Amino acid sequence: MLEDTMAGPVGPAGLRADRREVHFRGGGFLPVPRRLHSWFGFIVIIGLWQAAISLHWVDPVFLPSPAAICTALWSLARSGDLWTNLSTSLMRIGSGWIIGTALGLVVGIGMGLSSVTRAVGMPLVSAIYPIPKIALLPLLILWLGIGEAPKIATIASGVFFPTVIATFSGVDSVPRNLIRMGQSFNMPMSGIIWKIILPSALPGILAGFRISMATALLLVVAAEMIGAQFGIGAFLLTAGNLMQTDNLLAGVVVLSVLGLGMGAVLTMIEKAFLSWR
Repeated sequence: MLEDTMAGPVGPAGLRADRREVHFRGGGFLPVPRRLHSWFGFIVIIGLWQAAISLHWVDPVFLPSPAAICTALWSLARSGDLWTNLSTSLMRIGSGWIIGTALGLVVGIGMGLSSVTRAVGMPLVSAIYPIPKIALLPLLILWLGIGEAPKIATIASGVFFPTVIATFSGVDSVPRNLIRMGQSFNMPMSGIIWKIILPSALPGILAGFRISMATALLLVVAAEMIGAQFGIGAFLLTAGNLMQTDNLLAGVVVLSVLGLGMGAVLTMIEKAFLSWR
């Protein structure tokens, strides 16, 4: 009681008057959805863009207005050209991404679990990964012939290396005490992999998927510009050569929407598989 009196007066609730409330700070940097802010950013940029064209600050030949791009998109959709090129590109992206991801997961997990595989694979990955994969397209055409195979192989090679690196990093970063705990309970190796290693490495693997999907989108455009009759890349090249800037930017918008759609799918996958976080 003497200590309370010396520390300061006591209020009616039994708290000393010189104490102050401390706000709770245990949120752990949890992300807060800000969808309105995202839409607001898009609206402001598009509004400024349209205003610049309407006020003749920018020549519409060099930069078409958003309204002109929407008109071009509508015309392409009605004629069917949009769906023909988009479906062709999606087929190539899907095939290449699945092949590259499957192989990358196998090699990445092997490098994370086996010292021998790591010793052999890491120098090879470090040596080949920096090579621009589109530079290998002419060689792949010589090996695989003219058709879909070299384009899909180019995309798969570009997807493979980011997946290997992300998977290896995720497996290698699993806390060793969790693995030792599983071993102390006599868990079989398969149980340790499926119940400890893979769930712990999954956030890093899914982060690698975002990089690999963006890489697949970039490579399909480049491959179609070099040697394809149909596809978003071939459409962009044709529109650029004919100076059809409205169609050109319409194709760019399609690529942007495609990237947003891929990101939304990965977000749903993360919510489904990483709900334990």
